[in-house]
Amino acid sequence: MKTLDKIPTGKIERASQLVKTGIKVGGNYVAYYGEKIVNPTLNRDKLNENNAEDIYDGLKNLKGSALKVAQMLSMDKSIMPQAYVDKFSLSQFSVPPLSAPLVRKTFKKYLGKYPEDIYDSFTPDAMNAASIGQVHKATKDGEKLAVKIQYPGVADSISSDLALVKPFAVRMFNIKGKDSDKYFQEVENKLLEETDYILELKQSIEVSDWCSKIEHLRFPKYYSEFSSEKILTMEWIDGEHLSEFTSHNEDRAKGDRIGQALWDFYMYQMHHLKQVHADPHPGNFLIDADGKLVAIDFGCIKHVPEEFYVPYFELAMPEVIDNPKLFNEKLYELEILRHDDSKQEIEYFTKIFHDLLSLFTKPFHGDYFDFSDEEFFGKIAQMGEDFSKDTQLRKMNGNRGSKHFLYINRTFFGLYNLLHDLKARIDTKSYEKYIKI
Repeated sequence: MKTLDKIPTGKIERASQLVKTGIKVGGNYVAYYGEKIVNPTLNRDKLNENNAEDIYDGLKNLKGSALKVAQMLSMDKSIMPQAYVDKFSLSQFSVPPLSAPLVRKTFKKYLGKYPEDIYDSFTPDAMNAASIGQVHKATKDGEKLAVKIQYPGVADSISSDLALVKPFAVRMFNIKGKDSDKYFQEVENKLLEETDYILELKQSIEVSDWCSKIEHLRFPKYYSEFSSEKILTMEWIDGEHLSEFTSHNEDRAKGDRIGQALWDFYMYQMHHLKQVHADPHPGNFLIDADGKLVAIDFGCIKHVPEEFYVPYFELAMPEVIDNPKLFNEKLYELEILRHDDSKQEIEYFTKIFHDLLSLFTKPFHGDYFDFSDEEFFGKIAQMGEDFSKDTQLRKMNGNRGSKHFLYINRTFFGLYNLLHDLKARIDTKSYEKYIKI
């Protein structure tokens, strides 16, 4: 794969790249509608493929938050057309890496030495590259190491990237109201945290320690002496990315075991630690030679405040969902319903969220849940499609819910998809045994 000697970091440079991408996408629509005049039965599959390819090609050289957004979208399998999911999922671990000279320059700036002066061996070519950083292989004193290097300028371009994305997001999600900035600020804050490798080192060591008791789960060892704000060194663990494993695994019991470890890991964090690994995509998990789940990235940790945690999980309880008075109270507590809503908006959003939560919280309604259930995921996909076509929804104020929903819902959406890929059958209460230890 071609390497990059430079990443656009200035606002004008990055904006011009996005404008070029927009022109390409516009051309795709012109071509599509021209063909549709001749062939009225033409579907949007080819349009989606062309748009996904052009958008991905435009974002992959920008790196940073622009590519991170594509990565997040690739997790929304029931909402995004498959062409976008397939193309954007490449941003998880397969984008153009930095060139060797740029890597050496980064080491000299942030660790004061070149990599060959720090490690016994260091591969100049990246083993994989994602949205914010790329990983190299190294050795030191007989230990195999993974060295993550952050792309230059990523942190500095986050605010300007989001400013460019904001007008599209406002239209896409029909966000109105003076307090809508809270959502964009939440995203910006989390992306900035992900560019702080000193914070990630601290979070990695803490979570690894707290969750080490969970069966069939493994974490790398971290090396603070070879890490800095833009470089993170950890143990190299051989294994397959989760998506690679699920593409060929036919051992149902093994899928169940890995899925149980994944579920217990997330539920222990959520219910006991009140903070959670909020980036559950396949590139952040490996399956090692012993069939253990390996969690390898803790840059995005979402802390869950008690005032959000309590009503959020009360809304997962059938006795609350099916009690109109209690259900209404929780919707207000979580800012899903607003005090300036019209009667029509109250009725509309109450029904929408009743339908949504009745379905999405099903894994919490019993002691076991089968995430291979195609009917369950089919209903989620159908609901997403219905929302996208709902003309009444577009007339409503889409500014709904606490800012904490952004990363908590993303976490559960990603977790469900990973468990579905594993075809895992889960004991939903299993994590409770670790809280008692």
